[in-house]
Amino acid sequence: MGFGFNLFFIIVLVPLTVILLISWLISRKLIVGKILGIIWLGVFGLMFLSGTIQWLTAKTELDKKDYYGEYVINRDYFKGEQTDWQYNHYRFEITKEDSILFYTTDKEKILNTYRGKIRTTTTYSSARLIIEMEQPTHHILKSNPTTYRSAWSFYLVFNSDKFFNVFFKKGKWKPIN
Repeated sequence: MGFGFNLFFIIVLVPLTVILLISWLISRKLIVGKILGIIWLGVFGLMFLSGTIQWLTAKTELDKKDYYGEYVINRDYFKGEQTDWQYNHYRFEITKEDSILFYTTDKEKILNTYRGKIRTTTTYSSARLIIEMEQPTHHILKSNPTTYRSAWSFYLVFNSDKFFNVFFKKGKWKPIN
């Protein structure tokens, strides 16, 4: 818990509990015991609620193995012809052998494959992806991606000379209408 909770615990909650406990032991009144129970039930309830909210909103911490898989253009952020065109023309795969295979495609047909290797850096709490491509490479892969994490997933953003930011998410390519 945070500093404010600890301060409240030491200055308010412990002395109040001691006073109520002594009062309850001397007077034997049921209402004092109920007040004491309600206070501590509330404290434990708030601690449980706080822990649950923290767990639900914590960012995903990634390992190298989390990056393995297939990636497609993330069409959730931007809609329209440009995004659909990118979806039908770019996708990539990161294999368990630490290879990256970037495909330029015409829908399901693969036209060209750019190969490279991946590694991660662990200087942060979550692994960050580093890509080393064979040269010459595609303009999307000229720099390392930025990884954006949420509580449940992550996506990669590449900086492209032609398209600026290109958003990829994990997933299999499927034809779109």
